[in-house]
Amino acid sequence: MDHPVETTALLVAAMRAEESIRSDRLFEDPFAHDLAGEAGRAALRDYRAASGASIPIIEVRTRYYDEALLRAQDAGITQFVILAAGMDARAYRLPFRSHARLFELDQRAMIEAKARGLSAAEPRCERHALAVNLADDWPAVLLAAGFDPNAPTAWLAEGLLQYLEASVVHGLFERIGRLSARGSVLLYDVVGEALLSVMRESVLRYMRELGAPWIFATDDPASLAAAHGFQTEITDASVIGNAWGRWPFPATPPHVQGVPRGYLVEARKG
Repeated sequence: MDHPVETTALLVAAMRAEESIRSDRLFEDPFAHDLAGEAGRAALRDYRAASGASIPIIEVRTRYYDEALLRAQDAGITQFVILAAGMDARAYRLPFRSHARLFELDQRAMIEAKARGLSAAEPRCERHALAVNLADDWPAVLLAAGFDPNAPTAWLAEGLLQYLEASVVHGLFERIGRLSARGSVLLYDVVGEALLSVMRESVLRYMRELGAPWIFATDDPASLAAAHGFQTEITDASVIGNAWGRWPFPATPPHVQGVPRGYLVEARKG
C-alpha cells in the first residue's frame, strides 16, 4: 500500500508491535506485527531517522483509550464507533462483551488490507467494518449499517485531527454531536499549537513528503466537543506518560504558556 493515509496506519501498527514486546509495555497488541508488515516497519525506520528521538505519544494514547473504552463499557455503553480506524485491532484484543457492537470507518483500501491481516482472527464483539471517506456522508453509511442514534455511543477519533483542515474538524464534531444520544462518550486527541511549531522540520518534512502533513492544532481542545453538548476532561499526554514511567522528560504545569503539549480528551454528553 502506498497511499499516505495507509502508510501512517502501518507506521502506528509498527509502533504498537514494538511496544507489545517490551518488558514494561503499556499494552499488548498481538495483531500489530502482522498488520504493520514490512511496509510499516520500513515506515517506522524512516520516521525514527527523521525524528532523531522517540517520544511514546502513540503508546501512551493507545493505553489511555484502551482504558477509556472499557470505562465506557463498564458504564453500560454497548455501541462503539472508531473513526479512521486504520489498523486498530481493539475489536479483537480488548475484552468487549460479545453483544457489543463496534463500527469501524475507514477508506476501502484500508478496510480490505486489515481484513487480509486479520483473516485468521475472530473479533470479540459484533464488528462492522464500513468503507467510507470521512469527507463524504459517513453518517448515512453508519445509519444504514444499523447504528442506533438513540443509544449511548463511545466514539474514538485517535490520531486523526492533526491531518484535517479546521473546517473539516468542526464539521466532524458537528456530525458526531447530532448522532450522539445522552450518555455518549467522545474520545479524541489534539496537537497543541506550540508542539506543532517546535516539531523538528525533518519530521514535518517527512510527513509532508508522505502526503500526510500535520495542519490542525489547538490549545483549546475542550471547545471542540463542548460546542455540541459534551463535558470534557483534558489530560496532558506528558502527565499520564510520567505517571506510567515512560515519558522522557518531566511534565510542565498546565498554567505555563508556550509549552509543547499533546492533549488526550474524554468527553461525555449530558
